Amino acid sequence: MNTVTTKDGVEIYYKDWGSGQPIVFSHGWPLSSDAFEDQMFFLASRGYRCIAHDRRGHGRSSQPWHGNDLDTYADDLAELTAALDLKDAIHIGHSTGGGEVARYVGRHGTERVAKAALIGAIPPVMIKSAKNPGGTPMEAFDKLRAAVVADRSQFWMDLSLPFYGYNRPGAIVSEGVRQSFWLQSMMAGLPASYFCIKAFSETDLTEDLKRFDVPTLVLHGDDDQIVPIAASALLSHRIIKDAKLVVYEGAPHGMCTTLKDRVNDELLAFIKS
Repeated sequence: MNTVTTKDGVEIYYKDWGSGQPIVFSHGWPLSSDAFEDQMFFLASRGYRCIAHDRRGHGRSSQPWHGNDLDTYADDLAELTAALDLKDAIHIGHSTGGGEVARYVGRHGTERVAKAALIGAIPPVMIKSAKNPGGTPMEAFDKLRAAVVADRSQFWMDLSLPFYGYNRPGAIVSEGVRQSFWLQSMMAGLPASYFCIKAFSETDLTEDLKRFDVPTLVLHGDDDQIVPIAASALLSHRIIKDAKLVVYEGAPHGMCTTLKDRVNDELLAFIKS
C-alpha cells in the first residue's frame, strides 16, 4: 500500500492514479478516499494525476488517539504533498475535507496550490454562536457524539439516509451506496469518529478562507441536510476573494455520488477554466 509516515509516526494511506497535473482530494467524515473514486476515475481518465488519502483515524490510515483536529489534518495533508512533491495542485475537499483544505491553505499557503474546490464544505464554521446565529446548535453535535458511542454501526446506516437525500419523497435509494457508506464509516476508528465531530463543528475557518488567493469553486446543494448551505457556502464564497459559487437545487450532501456525472463535469470545466 502507498503510505506516508508523518512526523508523529502516523501512517497515511493514499491512492495515486493517472499522470499529469495533480488533483488532491480530501474526504469527509467519517468516510475515506473511496468516497471520491467516481471523481478520481473520471479525471484520471482525462489526463490528470488524482491523489486521495485516508485522513488519520479513517480508512486504511493509522488510528491514533491524538491529532483528530483540523490543524493536524492540514499538517498531514502538507506532509503528503511535500513527500510526493506536488506542485501546481488542484485541491478538492468535501465536507470536513473542505475544512481540511481551508486550514491547509491557512497554515501552509498556496505555493503548491493552483486552484481549490470546496464541495458541501464545513467552512466558515458550523456551530451556532452569537457571532454565527445561523449555525447549528451544540445540542445537535452532542447527539452525534452520543449516537457514535451508543451504536455507531446502526448510526452510520441511519445517517446514510439524510446524507444522500434518500429520506426525501420520491428519492431513488441505492442500498449499495448505503452499504458503501456504512463500510467506509466502520473503517474509521472510534476516536476519529468521535473527536472529529468537535473538529468539524467548532473550528472557525474564517481567517483561513481570507488567505485563499487562487481560483476557488464553492459547490453546494441547497437541500444539504448535513452542512446547511446558509451557514456554509453562502458565507464562504463571500469571504474567499473572487470565489465562484455554484448551487445545485435539491442536491444533498453526498452529491459527489448521487449526482456524480454533473459534479464530474463541473469539476472538469473548473479545472480547465
